[in-house]
Amino acid sequence: MKLGGSDVVVSPLGFGGAVIGNLYREVDEETALGAVDAAWDAGIRYFDTAPHYGLGLAERRLGAALAGRPRDEFVVSTKVGRLLVPSPGTAGAPDAAGFAVPADHQRVWDFSADGVHRSLEASLRRLGLDRVDLVLIHDPDEHWSQALGEAYPALHELRAQGVVGAIGVGMNQWQVLERFAAETDVDAVMLAGRYTLLDQSAAATMLPTCVRRTVSVLAAGVFNGGVLATDELGPEAMFDYAPAAPELRARVARIAEVVHRHGARVPQVAMAFAAAHPAVASVVVGARSAEEVRRNADLVERPVPAAVWEELVATGLLPSDVPLP
Repeated sequence: MKLGGSDVVVSPLGFGGAVIGNLYREVDEETALGAVDAAWDAGIRYFDTAPHYGLGLAERRLGAALAGRPRDEFVVSTKVGRLLVPSPGTAGAPDAAGFAVPADHQRVWDFSADGVHRSLEASLRRLGLDRVDLVLIHDPDEHWSQALGEAYPALHELRAQGVVGAIGVGMNQWQVLERFAAETDVDAVMLAGRYTLLDQSAAATMLPTCVRRTVSVLAAGVFNGGVLATDELGPEAMFDYAPAAPELRARVARIAEVVHRHGARVPQVAMAFAAAHPAVASVVVGARSAEEVRRNADLVERPVPAAVWEELVATGLLPSDVPLP
């Protein structure tokens, strides 16, 4: 599907690159590259990354895995807003942002026009590419004014010059994304975790705004950090980067009971739910191994029995006014 008014086309299932940046725990090089290879073999042609993910590790690994592939056959998005600055004094310490990498750089917020250009140039070097197709302003929660007044115009100009094909914003909240969709000419927004089986907070106004304004939504975080990624909840299950609370675990267990009763899988239903909204152009899912990629690609192709949706609505586990497959 095309992103907004651009010519950038994304595959219905996208590959999220945070995990191969060692999110939460280390992934060895061979496994990380194998995950990208499996995504390619499964027909995935949209790959998302960011400097934030593993302090550049995810970009380097993605670039290495895509090297030699026909450039016109895949789409890459990366992000701006955090510059990576060498930090020799902390190189022996672990990264404090949740990635299992040494803190040899520090992240510096910068949503200025100069920061956009510097960030993009550094990303291209790490990726080994001469262009990225989509650039997203990353997490401007506390930097709305600068992101709107400086980063957005810089990206708008890069798009006008043909340097990038599409522009947008990516966040874990919907309110600022709605403002960008309503007040600017972005092509896409990446919405992480706010339109899922557990959280439909973006449904009331943000997603309808995107439909009205022809802004494509890239649905990320559809497993809410991991709690919806498997059929059996382990003790380490995460919800939005923190351990899942008991009441949330109980809700997931109720969802799983309904899903399993009708022969479906929890991650299958989670991906299908997000994909069903007319605003959504791609569901972007991270994976740390080829096996996980193949599982997700297989599940996304399986239709969810109508009885699953009917029972989830009837039991109050899903609202009755959301689009369903």
